Amino acid sequence: MTYFDFHTHAFTDTLAKRAMSSLALTAEKSEIGEITPCTDGTLNGLKQNMQKYGIEKTMILPIATKSSQQTTINNWAAEIMEENIFCCGTVHPDADDIFQELERIKSLGLYGIKFHSEYQHFRPDESRMIPIYRKIAELGLIAVFHAGFDPLCKDEILATPKSIAYVAEKVPDLTIVAAHLGGMLLFDEVEEYIAGKYDNIFLDVSMLSRYVNHEQLLRIIQNHGADKVLFGSDAPWDNPQNEIDMINSLPLTYEEKEKIFYKNAEKLVNKYDN
Repeated sequence: MTYFDFHTHAFTDTLAKRAMSSLALTAEKSEIGEITPCTDGTLNGLKQNMQKYGIEKTMILPIATKSSQQTTINNWAAEIMEENIFCCGTVHPDADDIFQELERIKSLGLYGIKFHSEYQHFRPDESRMIPIYRKIAELGLIAVFHAGFDPLCKDEILATPKSIAYVAEKVPDLTIVAAHLGGMLLFDEVEEYIAGKYDNIFLDVSMLSRYVNHEQLLRIIQNHGADKVLFGSDAPWDNPQNEIDMINSLPLTYEEKEKIFYKNAEKLVNKYDN
């Protein structure tokens, strides 16, 4: 089987140690249990992990937690892309030059925009975000959302399945990837608001192996359609073998597993290939 991991993270060599230390400390206090990173956070570490687990291709999803970071991060993302390394870009919702940066992301050959509500302090369904999503759709880019619980969440989850569904409805031309099956630890809401309801929403299975009931996972995949589900690990925060074993344990056909493990991702990047 071929594997295209559509949800991974890496940092520059300079930042990796500090970023991993900070995020690992947060993860230790997570309601979803202790998280043991499977890489050192560097690009080289990610490549070694890919080789170890037979991952042929990967999508790296960087996140700007400040407006001032987006240009530097996007430049780095464009520089590290190669035949089997794909990257999205990032914009911060508070950036004054967000529309110009979206244009630049397109020109850099990046594949989409990664949003993370908890790190960037916004709700996906805020009215100010709709013109941004429309611009992303106009440029032919993918919008990737962290969805559901995150260890940095305090009281309220900002990126809920309902909010992702609202975006899909308001901007039907926007291709959305909702991470963590559309809402980590909010799987009942995924069934209520997303599964089988929107053709423009893809769900990735990253970081799910320990946190989802496999009967519910199978039901969501079957209701939403295996052609709109993407294999992802959230490496370095989860070992990709966990998600591979999880999907292989489900009573899906070989053709459905092929779609999830790599064919859907291949179609997405080919469609939006710059």
